[in-house]
Amino acid sequence: MMLNTQQNLTRRQAAEWLTAKGYPTAKTTLDKLATIGGSPTYRIFGNRAIYTTADLLEWAEARLSAPVENTAQREVI
Repeated sequence: MMLNTQQNLTRRQAAEWLTAKGYPTAKTTLDKLATIGGSPTYRIFGNRAIYTTADLLEWAEARLSAPVENTAQREVI
């Protein structure tokens, strides 16, 4: 039997985990994105949003820009 090493995190824990991994994110940002769209994928457990670390990492990496050497190279999204 294979053990599931996937972590399930509450919204507050998800924001803290992302920040610790180098993707500064506030809980209030996740709150807002869950309402307006653009949030990491989450599931509902009782009355709480539950995020997996895999979904959080996928979401954060998708938001990264291409590498740039100066501000003139930045793409405006």
